Amino acid sequence: MEFQLLSNLQLFFLYLNNLTGNLPSYLGNITSLISISVGGNNLVGNIPDTLGNLNNLEVIELGLNNLSGSFPSSFFNLSSLTDIDIPLNQLQGSLPDDIFISFPRLHKLNIGHNLLTGRIPSSVANASELMLLALNVNSFTGEVPSFEGMKKLDWLALNRNKLGNSRPDDLNFMSSLLNCTELRLLHLSENNFEGVLPRFIGNFSNLRRFTIGNNSIHGNIPDELGDIATLETLYLWSNDLTGTIPESIGKLQELRILSFPDNILYGEIPSSFGNLTMMTDLSLQQNNLQGTIPSVLGNCQSLLAMDISQNNFTGYLPEEIFRIPSLSEFLDLSSNSLTGSLPSGLTSLEHLVLLNLSNNELSGLLPGTFGSLISLRELYLSNNFFQGNISPSLSSLRSLEILDLSHNNFTGKIPQFLGKFSFLRNLNLSFNDFEGEVPIEGVFRNGSQVSVNNNPKLCGGEPFLLLPVCPKNESSKKSRTSHFLKLIISISASVSVLILVLLFAIVYYLKHKKKLISLDNTSKEFLPTISYQSLHKATNGFSETNLLGSGKFSNVYKGILDQNETVIAVKVLKLQVKGAGKSFVAECEALRSIRHRNLVKFLTSCSSVDFKGNEFKAVVYPHMVNGSLQDWLVHSDEKKLTLIQRLNISIDVACALDYLHNHSGNSLVHCDIKPSNVLLDGEFVAHVSDFGLARFIQQVNTSQNDTSLGIKGTVGYAAPEYGMGTEASTYGDIYSYGILLLELFTGKCPIDDAFDNGLTLHDFVKMAIPERVMEISDPTLVYGYDYQGEEAIDEIMEYCFISLFRIGISCSMELPRERMDISRAVNELYSIRNYLFKTRIKFGANGL
Repeated sequence: MEFQLLSNLQLFFLYLNNLTGNLPSYLGNITSLISISVGGNNLVGNIPDTLGNLNNLEVIELGLNNLSGSFPSSFFNLSSLTDIDIPLNQLQGSLPDDIFISFPRLHKLNIGHNLLTGRIPSSVANASELMLLALNVNSFTGEVPSFEGMKKLDWLALNRNKLGNSRPDDLNFMSSLLNCTELRLLHLSENNFEGVLPRFIGNFSNLRRFTIGNNSIHGNIPDELGDIATLETLYLWSNDLTGTIPESIGKLQELRILSFPDNILYGEIPSSFGNLTMMTDLSLQQNNLQGTIPSVLGNCQSLLAMDISQNNFTGYLPEEIFRIPSLSEFLDLSSNSLTGSLPSGLTSLEHLVLLNLSNNELSGLLPGTFGSLISLRELYLSNNFFQGNISPSLSSLRSLEILDLSHNNFTGKIPQFLGKFSFLRNLNLSFNDFEGEVPIEGVFRNGSQVSVNNNPKLCGGEPFLLLPVCPKNESSKKSRTSHFLKLIISISASVSVLILVLLFAIVYYLKHKKKLISLDNTSKEFLPTISYQSLHKATNGFSETNLLGSGKFSNVYKGILDQNETVIAVKVLKLQVKGAGKSFVAECEALRSIRHRNLVKFLTSCSSVDFKGNEFKAVVYPHMVNGSLQDWLVHSDEKKLTLIQRLNISIDVACALDYLHNHSGNSLVHCDIKPSNVLLDGEFVAHVSDFGLARFIQQVNTSQNDTSLGIKGTVGYAAPEYGMGTEASTYGDIYSYGILLLELFTGKCPIDDAFDNGLTLHDFVKMAIPERVMEISDPTLVYGYDYQGEEAIDEIMEYCFISLFRIGISCSMELPRERMDISRAVNELYSIRNYLFKTRIKFGANGL
């Protein structure tokens, strides 16, 4: 209330906070106000009628709140307004016919993502100063008026409304846009537009983004599109376009995204596409395109994703496509009539995540170079004529999650290495000619994840496969006596070994009376070591300029080893702090027993004395060039992670925990999952670090007197039961992970000042979903999204946020037994990512 006493206040700026309640009506009494900016909060209710008193007001920004009702009539008295920015609310009603006469100075009108209805007022033609008009994601209807007088218009977003009358003249308004010589963005997708694309479209000389997907546009793609030299994104998906793709498209040297799927296009891919060297996404699926795939596509060395599936392409696979090193998201050539064998040169696709060649007529053996595709997570080769054994080179594809080799002519035994792929969750080998015994490890243990149907020569395996028992080997029948002798020898040898082990244990016990492990002996017996002098030199004397971070038990320094110029991170223990020594021992014990792509790699250790004779202990890891996740969450203004990056990080951390809890031999509890303990390498792959509090399950159960068990995490992330003295458990890690997941996608720290009076991050999110999920999500993902409102991207993101938050809530339930199993969390996260990949093929959401 004290604000209303500030009679000379001009700027009222409270953007991106956690404000709740109504927009205060007393703001209308501060007549000196020039700008009101309270976007990105949790405000509710109507826009106060008193704002009509602010005759000096120029800027009003109320976006990303939960405001409702209609615009008050007094609002249209503010003739001084230049910027109206109120997207992502629940405003209703229609716009008055004279709105653009009431605001003669208006530069920006952004009221997208609301519940507005009615027609676009024809007075828009008088908005001569308007530069941005965003009416997207509402329910505007009817004919689009002329924009003839809007010569300064730069951005026009009308997508996702009900505009148009499904008549051939629906696009007549586009001729009036020829006067808008500054127009850079034109979004018309997802309306009721019919008609043909006008040939004068080539005269939009400054246009960078043009989207008109999911309408009923028919006819040919005009050649004149190739005259828009500035065009960067072109979306024509889900229309009724016919004819061939113009050769002139190859003139668009700045084109990044080309999306023509789900039309009725025919003919060949123009050879001029080889000129589109800046293109990152090519989507031509679900058409009637034919001919061979042009080898000139190999010139498109910036491609991240390519989908030309569900067409009528024939001929061989051009090897040039498989030499595009930038391909990393997906390459989908499925459902065509491609023939021949796979190219041998696959070594360039080491970053590719998804490869789909299914439903073609490909044949031959799988080349040995398949092992180069080390990043593959999904591989689809079904319904072809591949033959021979599964290449041993596939054993390198340890990241595989989905492998479909069904409906081919593969022979030989099913490789045992498939059962050792810890991430494989869907394996289809059905309708082939495999023989012999089915493995019984890994994915082969789960009936819902593996299919080996219609391989009549298979036997054994788990009972749910319903395969016959494997016959006994004839040679073994003839050598039972030999086998019996070998068995006796084996037993005798085992007894001898057992006696030696017992003798060794007795000697060891006599030498080491204490149960605590000596760090010196641990490092000498199990770990490669490095000298203090080497680490001192590598870190420039442990200088502050090399300091990467500091914690309770340690400081971490960046270093460079002279012998091979390896960049390292050196974790130096603060031995003067109680518990630091035990923390170090715990970390060494944990790290020498585990190995996973999403765990920090243990390089070596040092247990020595420094130059002053003081005890010195350190652990050495690879240096992670992108620092910790904490760095990216705290410094979000300088460092911004995309939605896909955050989702991948959340999957990486979940996979690491799944491994620690369920697949590492002895279940290991990390005890301190938080953003600062998640490190990011150059590819933003996450690595869980800092195992100083880690405990093996059997250690937890048998170490009741170990006082270090009282240290189980960090405030805000530690499970609530730990505060009551409960032992460390995998449930505690899952709780911490749930909080980390919520923080990752809300951008809010669990110990934020906003969470007081008993409110927690868990409760904050739980109360908001599903209705207000977009409001609580990190504004850098929602409000600052460059492609906001384009091609249904908001619905995609809303679905993903709801799904992600539900996982986070389920993992961070107060009662341990109610928390989601981490294995299930991993599967659900993968499903969300698959949904994103599939929808972005259609919608072209490049900014994700």
